[in-house]
Amino acid sequence: MASTLGTLDPAHPRRRQLGSPYAATSVAVVAVVVSLLAALVVLRPAPADAASPITVASAISSNSGTQTVRGYVVGQPTATNTVVTSNYPNDYALAIADSATETSTSRMLYIQIPSAHRSAWGLRSNPDLKGVRIDVTGSLGAYFSHAGMTGTTAFALASGSTPAPTPTATPTSPTPTADPGSYYAPVAGKTGAALHDALHDLIDEQTKISYSTVWDALKVTDADPANSANVLTFYSGVSMPKSANGGNTGNWNREHVWPQSHGDFGTSIGPGTDLHHLRPEVVSVNSTRSNKDFDNGGSAVSGCPDCWTDSDSFEPRDAVKGDVARMVFYMAVRYEGDDGFADLEVNDTVNGTTRYLGRLSVLKAWHQSDPPDARERQRNEVIYTTYQRNRNPFIDHPEWVASIWGS
Repeated sequence: MASTLGTLDPAHPRRRQLGSPYAATSVAVVAVVVSLLAALVVLRPAPADAASPITVASAISSNSGTQTVRGYVVGQPTATNTVVTSNYPNDYALAIADSATETSTSRMLYIQIPSAHRSAWGLRSNPDLKGVRIDVTGSLGAYFSHAGMTGTTAFALASGSTPAPTPTATPTSPTPTADPGSYYAPVAGKTGAALHDALHDLIDEQTKISYSTVWDALKVTDADPANSANVLTFYSGVSMPKSANGGNTGNWNREHVWPQSHGDFGTSIGPGTDLHHLRPEVVSVNSTRSNKDFDNGGSAVSGCPDCWTDSDSFEPRDAVKGDVARMVFYMAVRYEGDDGFADLEVNDTVNGTTRYLGRLSVLKAWHQSDPPDARERQRNEVIYTTYQRNRNPFIDHPEWVASIWGS
């Protein structure tokens, strides 16, 4: 019976001849496989293009996830419902919209500009960006308590847009702002009690941070300008490693300029974590200050040059007396008893553990003798732009102290 597997090659007994039925079958199988592979190559879809940018309206509607959004630069947000279109205070944020002429903030997306992108995309350095169509990529969510984008990773000109202007050098730290313009628009023209109340309504709109976050924040707000690895302690003026934070001898810790017991707020999120009155201080000096009111005189404080104390009061060095006063005035206006905490007030006595802090006459004198300097203004700016989104108005407008509490 003839074999269906083909005949042997006489020269190579173990090799089947190519013309055999077995060889023909093998060739046919190979041909089918090749055909199938070719079909797969033809039928395989091309890789999908990267996701197209979405509109500002779509971004506002979803307000979540990581997206690339396309829109026109229309200004810089400075508050939830305020976008300035000139005299930009800094390079930290911009607003985009689907129309280059949009004026309604409800149809704008607020974009956070990380430090690496500020020189090229901030409006203070590049005012000609207004009206330019751009693509931005980042995480959609609340920014300035408004629909926005944070953690922004990429900025680019949209197709067909005018080239971006040549960037200027990136500042190494926020530029101090003497008056952030429209931020104080709601209090314009007010004096006395009306000014006090209007300022309270303005500055109680803030982002609140946890007590543990305060550690890292102070390493930024109070960094030693002469040594970036250190913080500069407040009362004592000592430069200490940022890593030396803690509660032991030789550490620095978190000093509440308005003592926690003067209002019984402890370390609660709110007055207990408000950076406008929290400063780094040597543990031993912080302990000496304790919860005392502020006044002149007493005995010298060890480890704190030009500081003085007695049984119920503390006097800091001259270089920060005005800073102390303005932090106290801020707290007295910011916390009015309408958010679950005590109504903090200043008076002209020493108070123990009540919700009051003094002495007012001394604090006003310190405010006059030590006006805000560049470092204090810069700290106010960092707290506003990076952490809390509110300002200490008595740094920006020292004259308001006399308007509220008298000269």
